Amino acid sequence: MESTTLHTGGSPASLGKRESFGSAVSWGAVLAGAFVAAATYLMLLLAGAGFGFASMSPWGDEGASARTLGIGVIIWLVIIQIISAGLGGYIAGRMRTKWVDVHSGEVYFRDTAHGFLVWAVAAVVSAFLLGSGVSSAVSGAARIGASAVSGAGAAVSAAAAAGGGAAATQGPSAQYFVDSLFRSDRPDAAQGDAAKAEVGRILAVSLSRGSITNEDKAYVAKVISTQAGVDQATAEKRIDDTINRAKQAADEAKQKAREAADQARKAAVGFALWAFISMLIGAFSASYAATRGGRTRDSVL
Repeated sequence: MESTTLHTGGSPASLGKRESFGSAVSWGAVLAGAFVAAATYLMLLLAGAGFGFASMSPWGDEGASARTLGIGVIIWLVIIQIISAGLGGYIAGRMRTKWVDVHSGEVYFRDTAHGFLVWAVAAVVSAFLLGSGVSSAVSGAARIGASAVSGAGAAVSAAAAAGGGAAATQGPSAQYFVDSLFRSDRPDAAQGDAAKAEVGRILAVSLSRGSITNEDKAYVAKVISTQAGVDQATAEKRIDDTINRAKQAADEAKQKAREAADQARKAAVGFALWAFISMLIGAFSASYAATRGGRTRDSVL
């Protein structure tokens, strides 16, 4: 049993001789409380995950909404911090050594420090056990913006290039120049799928650079006129309408990607802030519970 004696009288030299060389921290009690807190936290975290999955549904009109699930996660994070940290702090307060001849204010401070140490060690242990799952989730949400926006811009041109079959894998730009070498002023109506593939590659290159050249437009109009049996003006109008629809679809996809990225960013920020608040509440809970446990320990004769 550790003992630290504090006196109000005497010279500094005599006080130095009476000061205990033992640590005021009962590390055994701190570690015991920390492991209990970490185990309880993980247990309640798994229970909350189970309840969350049970309330979800793959059907749009069933199960809890995303907002409800988010609020539930926040509340549950606070609850498990209060329970786990409080339990660990109380155990540390009950199991620490009894300090004899120590002022009540000093005892209160030491118990509070023991509870805070329990919370700190438990947080480190929990972070180690959980691994990089939380950090990966937060960083992954932060990377959604760049990947979503760039992916949306490439999706339109990739979809158009897909019509070129195996030649699209070599890059639409390279195949585009190869096709331009073999263009004919009078396209053959029997080309069929080959003509459609060539037009798809031309449109892919045109969409990637934002416009179609007059030469490409005239050639595509001839191909469409030959294949569909329409006049040149109608074919050119079809080209303009198709390119405008493709640009509109690309703009809508980019806008949706930006909105999704912004929502993910806000969700990541909100989760990080509420996780910080829950940990702060856990630290207070552990410190307070340790003082209650320490008082109960000192009241035992």
